[in-house]
Amino acid sequence: MTRYTNDLIQSYIDSPEKKNRLYKRTLFIVGLSQIFGGAGLAAGITVGAILAQQMLGTDAVSGLPTAMFTLGSAGAALAVGRLSQRYGRRFGLATGFIIGGIGAIGVIFSAIINSIFLLFASLLIYGAGTATNLQARYAGTDLASAKQRATAVSMAMVFTTFGAVAGPNLVNVMGHFALSIGVPALAGPFILAAAAYILAGLVFFIMLRPDPLLIARAIEANKQKRDTQQNLTNTEQSTNKKGVAVGATVMVLTQIVMVAIMTMTPVHMGHHGHGLREVGIVIGAHIGSMYLPSLVTGILIDKIGRTAMTIASGVTLLLAGFVAAIAPSSSMSFLVLALCLLGLGWNLGLISGTAQIVDATEPSTRAKTQGTIDVLIALAGASGGALSGMVVAHSSYATLSLSGGILSLVLIPVVIWAHGGKNERTLNVNKEV
Repeated sequence: MTRYTNDLIQSYIDSPEKKNRLYKRTLFIVGLSQIFGGAGLAAGITVGAILAQQMLGTDAVSGLPTAMFTLGSAGAALAVGRLSQRYGRRFGLATGFIIGGIGAIGVIFSAIINSIFLLFASLLIYGAGTATNLQARYAGTDLASAKQRATAVSMAMVFTTFGAVAGPNLVNVMGHFALSIGVPALAGPFILAAAAYILAGLVFFIMLRPDPLLIARAIEANKQKRDTQQNLTNTEQSTNKKGVAVGATVMVLTQIVMVAIMTMTPVHMGHHGHGLREVGIVIGAHIGSMYLPSLVTGILIDKIGRTAMTIASGVTLLLAGFVAAIAPSSSMSFLVLALCLLGLGWNLGLISGTAQIVDATEPSTRAKTQGTIDVLIALAGASGGALSGMVVAHSSYATLSLSGGILSLVLIPVVIWAHGGKNERTLNVNKEV
Protein backbone atom coordinates (compact mmCIF):
# COMPACT_ATOMS: atom_id res chain seq x y z
CA MET A 1 0.00 0.00 0.00
CA THR A 2 3.03 2.27 0.24
CA ARG A 3 2.75 3.05 -3.47
CA TYR A 4 -0.42 4.98 -2.93
CA THR A 5 -0.31 8.16 -0.91
CA ASN A 6 -2.85 8.81 1.83
CA ASP A 7 -4.19 11.75 -0.14
CA LEU A 8 -4.83 9.62 -3.22
CA ILE A 9 -6.60 6.93 -1.20
CA GLN A 10 -8.65 9.52 0.65
CA SER A 11 -9.73 11.09 -2.64
CA TYR A 12 -11.38 7.81 -3.68
CA ILE A 13 -12.96 7.40 -0.24
CA ASP A 14 -14.39 10.92 -0.32
CA SER A 15 -15.51 10.95 -3.95
CA PRO A 16 -17.91 8.24 -5.19
CA GLU A 17 -17.73 9.90 -8.62
CA LYS A 18 -13.95 9.44 -8.78
CA LYS A 19 -14.29 5.84 -7.64
CA ASN A 20 -16.88 5.24 -10.36
CA ARG A 21 -14.57 6.72 -13.01
CA LEU A 22 -11.79 4.37 -11.90
CA TYR A 23 -14.25 1.46 -12.01
CA LYS A 24 -15.16 2.27 -15.63
CA ARG A 25 -11.52 2.79 -16.61
CA THR A 26 -10.60 -0.56 -15.07
CA LEU A 27 -13.35 -2.26 -17.08
CA PHE A 28 -11.90 -0.74 -20.26
CA ILE A 29 -8.35 -1.90 -19.45
CA VAL A 30 -9.55 -5.40 -18.54
CA GLY A 31 -11.55 -5.51 -21.77
CA LEU A 32 -8.57 -4.47 -23.87
CA SER A 33 -6.35 -7.13 -22.31
CA GLN A 34 -9.07 -9.75 -22.77
CA ILE A 35 -9.08 -9.25 -26.53
CA PHE A 36 -5.47 -10.43 -26.60
CA GLY A 37 -5.97 -13.00 -23.86
CA GLY A 38 -8.88 -14.59 -25.72
CA ALA A 39 -6.79 -15.05 -28.84
CA GLY A 40 -4.05 -16.73 -26.80
CA LEU A 41 -6.52 -19.01 -25.07
CA ALA A 42 -8.02 -20.24 -28.33
CA ALA A 43 -4.80 -21.79 -29.66
CA GLY A 44 -4.55 -24.59 -27.11
CA ILE A 45 -8.25 -25.36 -27.33
CA THR A 46 -8.29 -25.57 -31.12
CA VAL A 47 -5.19 -27.56 -32.03
CA GLY A 48 -3.62 -28.82 -28.79
CA ALA A 49 -5.35 -32.20 -28.91
CA ILE A 50 -4.63 -32.66 -32.63
CA LEU A 51 -0.95 -31.82 -32.13
CA ALA A 52 -0.57 -34.49 -29.42
CA GLN A 53 -2.53 -36.98 -31.49
CA GLN A 54 -0.16 -36.52 -34.43
CA MET A 55 2.93 -36.82 -32.23
CA LEU A 56 1.77 -39.96 -30.39
CA GLY A 57 -0.45 -41.57 -33.02
CA THR A 58 -3.29 -42.47 -30.61
CA ASP A 59 -6.59 -40.96 -29.46
CA ALA A 60 -6.31 -42.31 -25.91
CA VAL A 61 -4.00 -39.46 -24.87
CA SER A 62 -5.46 -36.74 -27.08
CA GLY A 63 -7.14 -35.22 -24.05
CA LEU A 64 -3.80 -34.79 -22.28
CA PRO A 65 -2.86 -31.42 -23.84
CA THR A 66 -6.00 -29.84 -22.42
CA ALA A 67 -5.31 -31.62 -19.15
CA MET A 68 -1.74 -30.32 -19.10
CA PHE A 69 -2.48 -26.66 -19.72
CA THR A 70 -5.45 -26.73 -17.36
CA LEU A 71 -3.27 -28.44 -14.73
CA GLY A 72 -0.64 -25.77 -15.32
CA SER A 73 -3.33 -23.15 -14.94
CA ALA A 74 -4.14 -24.58 -11.50
CA GLY A 75 -0.70 -23.76 -10.14
CA ALA A 76 -0.71 -20.44 -11.96
CA ALA A 77 -4.13 -19.53 -10.55
CA LEU A 78 -2.80 -19.95 -7.03
CA ALA A 79 0.35 -17.96 -7.82
CA VAL A 80 -1.51 -15.15 -9.60
CA GLY A 81 -4.02 -14.95 -6.77
CA ARG A 82 -1.25 -14.70 -4.15
CA LEU A 83 0.70 -12.14 -6.20
CA SER A 84 -2.45 -10.07 -6.66
CA GLN A 85 -3.25 -10.31 -2.96
CA ARG A 86 0.21 -9.03 -2.02
CA TYR A 87 1.07 -6.60 -4.82
CA GLY A 88 -2.24 -5.84 -6.55
CA ARG A 89 -3.97 -6.94 -9.74
CA ARG A 90 -1.51 -5.13 -12.01
CA PHE A 91 1.54 -7.14 -11.03
CA GLY A 92 -0.25 -10.48 -10.67
CA LEU A 93 -2.09 -10.38 -13.99
CA ALA A 94 0.84 -8.99 -15.99
CA THR A 95 3.15 -11.72 -14.67
CA GLY A 96 0.67 -14.51 -15.42
CA PHE A 97 0.08 -13.46 -19.01
CA ILE A 98 3.77 -13.05 -19.84
CA ILE A 99 4.59 -16.48 -18.41
CA GLY A 100 1.77 -17.93 -20.53
CA GLY A 101 3.35 -16.36 -23.61
CA ILE A 102 6.68 -18.02 -22.77
CA GLY A 103 4.86 -21.36 -22.56
CA ALA A 104 3.38 -20.84 -26.03
CA ILE A 105 6.89 -20.25 -27.39
CA GLY A 106 7.91 -23.57 -25.84
CA VAL A 107 5.07 -25.35 -27.64
CA ILE A 108 6.33 -23.96 -30.95
CA PHE A 109 9.81 -25.37 -30.33
CA SER A 110 8.36 -28.73 -29.26
CA ALA A 111 6.59 -28.99 -32.62
CA ILE A 112 9.77 -28.09 -34.48
CA ILE A 113 11.86 -30.79 -32.78
CA ASN A 114 8.92 -33.21 -32.38
CA SER A 115 9.41 -33.56 -28.62
CA ILE A 116 6.35 -34.75 -26.72
CA PHE A 117 8.14 -34.13 -23.42
CA LEU A 118 8.79 -30.49 -24.28
CA LEU A 119 5.20 -30.18 -25.55
CA PHE A 120 3.70 -31.28 -22.25
CA ALA A 121 6.15 -29.20 -20.19
CA SER A 122 5.43 -26.11 -22.30
CA LEU A 123 1.67 -26.66 -22.08
CA LEU A 124 1.98 -26.59 -18.28
CA ILE A 125 3.60 -23.14 -18.54
CA TYR A 126 1.15 -22.05 -21.25
CA GLY A 127 -1.59 -22.75 -18.71
CA ALA A 128 -0.53 -19.61 -16.83
CA GLY A 129 -2.14 -17.58 -19.61
CA THR A 130 -5.35 -19.58 -19.30
CA ALA A 131 -5.49 -18.99 -15.54
CA THR A 132 -4.71 -15.29 -15.88
CA ASN A 133 -7.28 -14.83 -18.63
CA LEU A 134 -9.87 -16.27 -16.25
CA GLN A 135 -8.73 -14.31 -13.19
CA ALA A 136 -8.74 -11.02 -15.08
CA ARG A 137 -12.53 -11.03 -14.80
CA TYR A 138 -12.21 -10.37 -11.07
CA ALA A 139 -10.34 -7.10 -11.61
CA GLY A 140 -13.47 -5.48 -12.98
CA THR A 141 -15.44 -6.36 -9.83
CA ASP A 142 -13.08 -4.86 -7.26
CA LEU A 143 -14.77 -1.45 -7.31
CA ALA A 144 -18.23 -2.64 -8.39
CA SER A 145 -21.26 -2.43 -6.11
CA ALA A 146 -23.24 -5.58 -5.31
CA LYS A 147 -25.74 -4.72 -8.04
CA GLN A 148 -22.96 -4.34 -10.63
CA ARG A 149 -20.83 -7.43 -9.98
CA ALA A 150 -22.24 -9.91 -12.50
CA THR A 151 -22.44 -7.12 -15.07
CA ALA A 152 -18.78 -6.23 -14.44
CA VAL A 153 -17.73 -9.86 -14.97
CA SER A 154 -19.79 -10.03 -18.15
CA MET A 155 -18.23 -6.87 -19.57
CA ALA A 156 -14.75 -8.38 -19.23
CA MET A 157 -15.90 -11.58 -20.90
CA VAL A 158 -17.56 -9.78 -23.81
CA PHE A 159 -14.21 -8.38 -24.89
CA THR A 160 -12.68 -11.84 -24.67
CA THR A 161 -15.07 -12.81 -27.47
CA PHE A 162 -13.20 -10.80 -30.09
CA GLY A 163 -9.89 -12.55 -29.58
CA ALA A 164 -11.40 -15.94 -28.73
CA VAL A 165 -13.47 -16.09 -31.91
CA ALA A 166 -10.70 -14.70 -34.11
CA GLY A 167 -8.15 -17.23 -32.80
CA PRO A 168 -9.76 -20.45 -34.12
CA ASN A 169 -10.68 -18.79 -37.40
CA LEU A 170 -7.03 -17.84 -37.91
CA VAL A 171 -5.90 -21.47 -37.63
CA ASN A 172 -5.42 -21.84 -41.39
CA VAL A 173 -3.79 -18.42 -41.77
CA MET A 174 -1.36 -19.04 -38.93
CA GLY A 175 -0.73 -22.56 -40.21
CA HIS A 176 0.32 -21.20 -43.61
CA PHE A 177 2.44 -18.54 -41.93
CA ALA A 178 4.15 -21.17 -39.79
CA LEU A 179 4.94 -23.29 -42.85
CA SER A 180 6.37 -20.26 -44.61
CA ILE A 181 8.97 -19.83 -41.85
CA GLY A 182 9.77 -23.53 -41.55
CA VAL A 183 7.55 -24.33 -38.55
CA PRO A 184 4.92 -27.14 -38.51
CA ALA A 185 1.44 -25.88 -39.39
CA LEU A 186 -0.15 -26.91 -36.08
CA ALA A 187 2.33 -24.71 -34.22
CA GLY A 188 1.01 -21.66 -36.08
CA PRO A 189 -1.79 -20.85 -33.63
CA PHE A 190 0.73 -20.89 -30.79
CA ILE A 191 2.73 -18.18 -32.54
CA LEU A 192 -0.40 -16.07 -32.28
CA ALA A 193 -0.87 -17.16 -28.65
CA ALA A 194 2.65 -16.13 -27.65
CA ALA A 195 2.25 -12.63 -29.08
CA ALA A 196 -1.28 -12.23 -27.72
CA TYR A 197 -0.48 -13.27 -24.14
CA ILE A 198 2.60 -11.07 -23.93
CA LEU A 199 0.63 -8.08 -25.25
CA ALA A 200 -2.14 -8.73 -22.70
CA GLY A 201 0.47 -8.72 -19.93
CA LEU A 202 1.93 -5.45 -21.14
CA VAL A 203 -1.53 -3.83 -21.21
CA PHE A 204 -1.99 -4.60 -17.52
CA PHE A 205 1.55 -3.65 -16.52
CA ILE A 206 1.49 -0.30 -18.30
CA MET A 207 -2.12 0.83 -17.95
CA LEU A 208 -3.59 -0.56 -14.71
CA ARG A 209 -2.71 2.40 -12.49
CA PRO A 210 -3.96 3.00 -9.85
CA ASP A 211 -4.58 -0.60 -8.94
CA PRO A 212 -8.32 -1.25 -8.34
CA LEU A 213 -7.80 -3.99 -5.74
CA LEU A 214 -5.50 -1.84 -3.61
CA ILE A 215 -7.93 1.06 -3.79
CA ALA A 216 -10.87 -1.21 -2.91
CA ARG A 217 -8.91 -2.62 0.03
CA ALA A 218 -8.16 0.87 1.31
CA ILE A 219 -11.80 1.91 1.00
CA GLU A 220 -12.91 -1.22 2.86
CA ALA A 221 -10.36 -0.68 5.63
CA ASN A 222 -11.62 2.86 6.14
CA LYS A 223 -15.18 1.59 6.20
CA GLN A 224 -14.40 -1.01 8.85
CA LYS A 225 -12.76 1.57 11.08
CA ARG A 226 -15.98 3.58 11.05
CA ASP A 227 -18.20 0.55 11.48
CA THR A 228 -19.19 -0.01 15.10
CA GLN A 229 -21.74 -2.75 14.37
CA GLN A 230 -19.63 -5.78 15.24
CA ASN A 231 -22.62 -8.13 15.04
CA LEU A 232 -23.01 -7.36 11.33
CA THR A 233 -19.38 -8.28 10.70
CA ASN A 234 -19.80 -11.58 12.54
CA THR A 235 -22.93 -12.40 10.56
CA GLU A 236 -21.14 -11.80 7.29
CA GLN A 237 -18.30 -14.09 8.31
CA SER A 238 -20.75 -16.88 9.20
CA THR A 239 -22.45 -16.75 5.81
CA ASN A 240 -19.40 -16.19 3.62
CA LYS A 241 -18.27 -19.83 3.75
CA LYS A 242 -21.56 -21.04 2.30
CA GLY A 243 -21.48 -18.46 -0.47
CA VAL A 244 -17.92 -19.40 -1.40
CA ALA A 245 -18.77 -23.12 -1.39
CA VAL A 246 -21.78 -22.67 -3.66
CA GLY A 247 -20.02 -20.35 -6.10
CA ALA A 248 -17.03 -22.70 -6.33
CA THR A 249 -19.23 -25.77 -6.89
CA VAL A 250 -21.14 -24.07 -9.70
CA MET A 251 -17.96 -23.08 -11.53
CA VAL A 252 -16.23 -26.44 -11.00
CA LEU A 253 -19.13 -28.49 -12.37
CA THR A 254 -19.64 -26.28 -15.42
CA GLN A 255 -15.90 -26.38 -16.14
CA ILE A 256 -15.73 -30.19 -16.04
CA VAL A 257 -18.65 -30.60 -18.44
CA MET A 258 -17.52 -27.90 -20.85
CA VAL A 259 -13.86 -28.94 -21.05
CA ALA A 260 -14.63 -32.66 -21.47
CA ILE A 261 -16.96 -32.22 -24.44
CA MET A 262 -15.01 -29.36 -26.01
CA THR A 263 -11.69 -31.21 -25.86
CA MET A 264 -12.83 -34.23 -27.84
CA THR A 265 -14.92 -32.40 -30.44
CA PRO A 266 -11.93 -31.58 -32.74
CA VAL A 267 -10.72 -35.19 -32.53
CA HIS A 268 -14.23 -36.50 -33.19
CA MET A 269 -14.53 -34.22 -36.20
CA GLY A 270 -11.13 -35.28 -37.54
CA HIS A 271 -12.21 -38.92 -37.52
CA HIS A 272 -15.21 -38.07 -39.69
CA GLY A 273 -13.48 -36.16 -42.44
CA HIS A 274 -13.60 -32.60 -41.15
CA GLY A 275 -10.49 -30.48 -41.72
CA LEU A 276 -8.86 -27.70 -39.72
CA ARG A 277 -11.11 -25.10 -41.32
CA GLU A 278 -14.27 -26.86 -40.12
CA VAL A 279 -12.76 -27.46 -36.69
CA GLY A 280 -11.94 -23.75 -36.48
CA ILE A 281 -15.52 -22.81 -37.35
CA VAL A 282 -17.05 -25.09 -34.72
CA ILE A 283 -14.62 -24.14 -31.95
CA GLY A 284 -14.89 -20.47 -32.91
CA ALA A 285 -18.68 -20.66 -32.57
CA HIS A 286 -18.26 -22.45 -29.25
CA ILE A 287 -15.87 -19.88 -27.83
CA GLY A 288 -18.07 -17.07 -29.11
CA SER A 289 -20.95 -18.64 -27.20
CA MET A 290 -18.79 -18.83 -24.11
CA TYR A 291 -18.23 -15.08 -24.06
CA LEU A 292 -20.55 -13.11 -26.37
CA PRO A 293 -23.78 -13.83 -24.41
CA SER A 294 -22.14 -11.91 -21.57
CA LEU A 295 -23.65 -8.81 -23.20
CA VAL A 296 -26.90 -9.80 -21.47
CA THR A 297 -26.20 -12.64 -19.04
CA GLY A 298 -24.44 -10.44 -16.49
CA ILE A 299 -27.36 -8.02 -16.44
CA LEU A 300 -29.84 -10.90 -16.12
CA ILE A 301 -27.90 -12.43 -13.23
CA ASP A 302 -27.87 -9.10 -11.39
CA LYS A 303 -31.59 -8.56 -12.08
CA ILE A 304 -33.07 -12.07 -11.84
CA GLY A 305 -30.65 -13.57 -9.36
CA ARG A 306 -27.80 -16.06 -9.06
CA THR A 307 -30.02 -19.06 -8.27
CA ALA A 308 -32.34 -18.88 -11.28
CA MET A 309 -29.49 -18.36 -13.75
CA THR A 310 -27.46 -21.22 -12.26
CA ILE A 311 -30.40 -23.56 -12.83
CA ALA A 312 -30.59 -22.23 -16.40
CA SER A 313 -26.91 -23.14 -16.78
CA GLY A 314 -27.53 -26.75 -15.77
CA VAL A 315 -30.46 -27.13 -18.15
CA THR A 316 -28.52 -25.59 -21.05
CA LEU A 317 -25.54 -27.90 -20.49
CA LEU A 318 -27.89 -30.89 -20.45
CA LEU A 319 -29.29 -29.81 -23.83
CA ALA A 320 -25.76 -29.36 -25.16
CA GLY A 321 -24.77 -32.89 -24.16
CA PHE A 322 -27.94 -34.35 -25.67
CA VAL A 323 -27.55 -32.55 -29.00
CA ALA A 324 -23.84 -33.51 -29.23
CA ALA A 325 -24.74 -37.14 -28.49
CA ILE A 326 -27.37 -37.42 -31.22
CA ALA A 327 -25.67 -35.16 -33.80
CA PRO A 328 -24.79 -36.91 -37.09
CA SER A 329 -20.99 -36.92 -37.31
CA SER A 330 -21.13 -35.36 -40.77
CA SER A 331 -23.43 -32.49 -39.74
CA MET A 332 -21.68 -29.21 -39.12
CA SER A 333 -24.98 -27.57 -38.15
CA PHE A 334 -25.65 -29.96 -35.28
CA LEU A 335 -22.08 -29.75 -34.04
CA VAL A 336 -22.18 -25.95 -34.09
CA LEU A 337 -25.53 -25.98 -32.22
CA ALA A 338 -24.23 -28.41 -29.58
CA LEU A 339 -21.03 -26.46 -28.98
CA CYS A 340 -22.91 -23.15 -28.87
CA LEU A 341 -25.23 -24.52 -26.19
CA LEU A 342 -22.18 -25.84 -24.35
CA GLY A 343 -20.56 -22.40 -24.41
CA LEU A 344 -23.76 -20.67 -23.28
CA GLY A 345 -24.26 -23.06 -20.36
CA TRP A 346 -20.67 -22.48 -19.25
CA ASN A 347 -21.14 -18.72 -19.54
CA LEU A 348 -24.20 -18.74 -17.30
CA GLY A 349 -22.50 -20.94 -14.72
CA LEU A 350 -19.21 -19.04 -14.66
CA ILE A 351 -20.73 -15.58 -14.27
CA SER A 352 -23.26 -16.76 -11.67
CA GLY A 353 -20.56 -18.52 -9.69
CA THR A 354 -18.13 -15.62 -9.95
CA ALA A 355 -20.76 -13.16 -8.71
CA GLN A 356 -21.46 -15.42 -5.72
CA ILE A 357 -17.75 -15.57 -4.89
CA VAL A 358 -17.41 -11.77 -5.00
CA ASP A 359 -20.59 -11.43 -2.89
CA ALA A 360 -19.08 -13.71 -0.26
CA THR A 361 -15.63 -12.10 0.06
CA GLU A 362 -14.15 -8.84 1.28
CA PRO A 363 -11.31 -6.92 -0.46
CA SER A 364 -8.86 -7.81 2.32
CA THR A 365 -8.92 -11.52 1.41
CA ARG A 366 -10.64 -11.53 -1.98
CA ALA A 367 -7.73 -12.11 -4.39
CA LYS A 368 -6.29 -14.97 -2.35
CA THR A 369 -9.69 -16.69 -2.12
CA GLN A 370 -10.38 -16.17 -5.82
CA GLY A 371 -7.01 -17.64 -6.74
CA THR A 372 -7.64 -20.71 -4.60
CA ILE A 373 -11.05 -21.27 -6.19
CA ASP A 374 -9.61 -20.89 -9.68
CA VAL A 375 -7.19 -23.69 -8.75
CA LEU A 376 -10.21 -25.94 -8.24
CA ILE A 377 -11.66 -24.80 -11.56
CA ALA A 378 -8.40 -25.55 -13.34
CA LEU A 379 -8.11 -28.99 -11.72
CA ALA A 380 -11.69 -29.69 -12.75
CA GLY A 381 -10.82 -28.77 -16.32
CA ALA A 382 -7.69 -30.93 -16.20
CA SER A 383 -9.72 -33.89 -14.98
CA GLY A 384 -12.36 -33.36 -17.64
CA GLY A 385 -9.73 -33.07 -20.37
CA ALA A 386 -7.77 -36.16 -19.27
CA LEU A 387 -10.79 -38.39 -18.79
CA SER A 388 -12.51 -37.28 -21.99
CA GLY A 389 -9.97 -39.01 -24.23
CA MET A 390 -10.19 -42.22 -22.23
CA VAL A 391 -13.99 -42.24 -22.31
CA VAL A 392 -14.09 -41.73 -26.07
CA ALA A 393 -11.34 -44.30 -26.69
CA HIS A 394 -13.20 -46.96 -24.70
CA SER A 395 -16.74 -45.93 -25.54
CA SER A 396 -17.82 -43.06 -27.83
CA TYR A 397 -18.11 -39.31 -28.21
CA ALA A 398 -21.90 -39.67 -27.76
CA THR A 399 -21.42 -41.38 -24.39
CA LEU A 400 -19.07 -38.64 -23.25
CA SER A 401 -21.47 -35.89 -24.30
CA LEU A 402 -24.55 -37.44 -22.71
CA SER A 403 -22.68 -38.19 -19.46
CA GLY A 404 -21.51 -34.58 -19.26
CA GLY A 405 -25.02 -33.29 -19.78
CA ILE A 406 -26.41 -35.48 -17.02
CA LEU A 407 -23.62 -34.43 -14.63
CA SER A 408 -24.59 -30.78 -15.11
CA LEU A 409 -27.94 -31.45 -13.44
CA VAL A 410 -26.09 -31.59 -10.10
CA LEU A 411 -26.15 -27.78 -10.24
CA ILE A 412 -29.86 -27.76 -9.44
CA PRO A 413 -29.75 -29.39 -5.97
CA VAL A 414 -26.65 -27.30 -5.14
CA VAL A 415 -28.42 -23.99 -5.66
CA ILE A 416 -31.61 -25.26 -4.01
CA TRP A 417 -29.53 -26.10 -0.92
CA ALA A 418 -28.01 -22.62 -1.04
CA HIS A 419 -31.41 -21.00 -1.45
CA GLY A 420 -32.61 -22.77 1.68
CA GLY A 421 -30.27 -20.73 3.85
CA LYS A 422 -29.75 -17.03 4.17
CA ASN A 423 -29.62 -15.06 0.95
CA GLU A 424 -26.03 -13.83 0.85
CA ARG A 425 -26.64 -11.60 -2.14
CA THR A 426 -29.55 -9.84 -0.44
CA LEU A 427 -27.43 -9.37 2.67
CA ASN A 428 -24.67 -7.71 0.67
CA VAL A 429 -27.03 -5.54 -1.38
CA ASN A 430 -28.79 -4.31 1.72
CA LYS A 431 -25.44 -3.56 3.36
CA GLU A 432 -24.23 -1.45 0.44
CA VAL A 433 -27.56 0.23 -0.23
